[in-house]
Amino acid sequence: MIFTKRYAILPRAEIGRLRFLLEGYDGLAFARTLDQQTGLVEIAFAPERLRDVEVLLTALADELGLREVAVPEQIPPL
Repeated sequence: MIFTKRYAILPRAEIGRLRFLLEGYDGLAFARTLDQQTGLVEIAFAPERLRDVEVLLTALADELGLREVAVPEQIPPL
């Protein structure tokens, strides 16, 4: 399956909470930490779930201090 990816920065203390919330939506999206120091995360999801993910990320922006950013220049391998 090919995933759509978004990138965001949020306070380091909120990364675990983000992952927990995303998992709670029955696999809506998955997050992996790219840079723990800056709070940079990659959020991957099925393209057909784009609208649902956008709604959720908008809600989490205020709650978690999440801010979407451009694709990083270097992305660590899995």
